[in-house]
Formats: sequence, structure tokens, C-alpha cells
Amino acid sequence: MDTILIVEDDRALAQGLARALTTDQIQTQTCFSVREAERRLAADRCDLVILDVNLPDGNGFDLLRTIRQDQNNPCGVIMLTANDLETDIVAGLEEGADDYVTKPFSLAVLRARVGAQLRKRREKPAAGHPYRSGGYVFDFEHMEFTKDGEPVALSKTEQKLLRILVGNPGITLSRDRLLDAVWTDGAAFVDENALSVTVKRLRDKLDAADRIKTVYGLGYVWEAEA
Repeated sequence: MDTILIVEDDRALAQGLARALTTDQIQTQTCFSVREAERRLAADRCDLVILDVNLPDGNGFDLLRTIRQDQNNPCGVIMLTANDLETDIVAGLEEGADDYVTKPFSLAVLRARVGAQLRKRREKPAAGHPYRSGGYVFDFEHMEFTKDGEPVALSKTEQKLLRILVGNPGITLSRDRLLDAVWTDGAAFVDENALSVTVKRLRDKLDAADRIKTVYGLGYVWEAEA
């Protein structure tokens, strides 16, 4: 059973979304402020948060940062807001939102995006278990990687990059975040070109041009299997 937390100060809209998204496989909860959402997230597991930006006691972007700092509950986040400026959308994605839906919106489109995010969360590998998707098997614990049954040799740096990408399916990871996560040897300076070169090598070795996508101006994303 997947759990969706709807954080929206318009109570009628929040309750309407809860009714529309609840199924035999999905349960929904609603809250109407940042403080209430923080309490709920601290107490209960959640798979996806649908998050408004303008809340009565704070900003949804601040709550998004709090969610992304909690490694014990790496839930997905869809921003749902009337703030439709390009700068707001870019800010939400850079802060770690998985998707950004502006009001007014189509309920059918929102349902589809919710379903896509929940599928991506299910594809995320559990700790200690190989990642399996679309002919790929990545066993990070034993450093064994195959595509369609054929072994692929990856360097330690390529393994680090692949691990963070597949561990965040469908999430655009900024270049700065990837540089910090992959090159953690204390080097004072890492040429940004090193990331571009490593991404290209990884794509070529895995024949993964359709899975490792460049999000221009932001970073890279591992696309979940269709």
C-alpha cells in the first residue's frame, strides 16, 4: 500500500485530491500547514508528498528542503502550486522536487504523474539488493554489472555515479550535487568536465543513452523503465 501526503491549505482542494487519488493500492492523508506536515512526516512513513508552495505558516520550498535532508524517509515530492513562473519551477526542481504541476491542472494528468512517481519509487533498489530494470542488473555490493546478461566493467568513479543515479530514479540531480557525491576524496578542486566525461563513458558502456538523460541547465537524471 502506497501512502500519499497532500499538503495544501485549501481544504476543499486537499479533500478533493484525497478522494480522487485514493484507491485499493493508495491511501492518502491531508494536512494544511508546514508544521502539521512536519509532524506527520516525523511520525509516519510516506511514499509521495503533493506539496503546495504557499502555506499559511511558511514556504513549501522550505519543507521540501527538510524532506530532502531526511535520509530515513526518501519520499517523492510533486510541487502543486499556482506559482507558474519559470524561476519557481527551476527552483523547485533544483531543491529536489521530482515533478512540478501548476494550477489550474488536469486531474487526469495529475493522476498519471502520481502513478509515474510511485512506480519510480518502487524501482529504487533496496539496500543490499541488486538493481534490476529493463535488462540491467547492477550489484553494487559485489561490483558486478550486466546488461542483457553481458558483463560490463565499470571504474570505481563510474560505479559511484551510477549508484547515485539509479538510487534516485526520475529525479534530476544537479551537477554540483553529483560532483560532491562522486568525488569525495577531499580534492580541493574537481574540473566539471570530469563529470561530463564520466557520464559519457557510463552511457557508452551501458548503452544507456535512453536512461541517463541530460537536463540542460540542471544536471542528469536516470529515467525509470517505461
